[in-house]
Amino acid sequence: MAKLEYFYGVHSVESLLELEPERVLNLFTLKGRDDQRLKNILALAEPFGISVQQASRDKLEKMAGQPFHQGVVAAVRPHPTLNEQDLDALLKNNPKALLLALDQVTDPHNLGACIRTAAAMGAEAVIVPRDRSASLTPTARKIAAGGAEKVKFIQVTNLARTLGNIKDEFNVQVVGTMLDEKALPIHEFDFTGTGVCVVMGAEDTGLRPITQSQCDQTVYIPMAGNLQSLNVSVATGMALYEACRQRNGK
Repeated sequence: MAKLEYFYGVHSVESLLELEPERVLNLFTLKGRDDQRLKNILALAEPFGISVQQASRDKLEKMAGQPFHQGVVAAVRPHPTLNEQDLDALLKNNPKALLLALDQVTDPHNLGACIRTAAAMGAEAVIVPRDRSASLTPTARKIAAGGAEKVKFIQVTNLARTLGNIKDEFNVQVVGTMLDEKALPIHEFDFTGTGVCVVMGAEDTGLRPITQSQCDQTVYIPMAGNLQSLNVSVATGMALYEACRQRNGK
């Protein structure tokens, strides 16, 4: 049997119970907790006959892997890892999808925040390389606040090759966020009319040259003052908002 995953945090567990309750095997709640937020979670679990056990703070911390579990942890059947074939299937079904690719973003907090924004802005999937990238850990899921259950998380062997494939096979525009001589202010790029993949790089190194080579266009976020860069999750929010604004407007 595959190793169980542990979801923790109110938003993460609520979203799981709303969208994929069949995956939840057990709920563990903090001994003595009896508030409305917990009652809402228990009400979601009840129709599915999910076992609920009270547990000490130490036990919850051990399952979650850290102390910020908000008094609720779910033991969950692992979800199959999605890969390049799943991305192809997604684009065959929706060739005009909005996608987000993260190039070597290794902080699970940043990954979770990017996934949360992607879900809020209607992106279909978040694409990351399998190596040298944060994975969908319990911490990333908690930061995503339910977003990880609403957007596909796809791990690929070679990000640059995947970007080249979705351009060639599905006519997806690949838009890299970086400041170079060819970059447009992001509001001047046309995000409408076709599938789009917004590519964000790591804060310290930006997009790798091999990733840059697959970008149809580079864009940047105009900023006042002497700021040169933003946190990757903040920049992702701004980039996806502009894409969403244009696509919903037309």
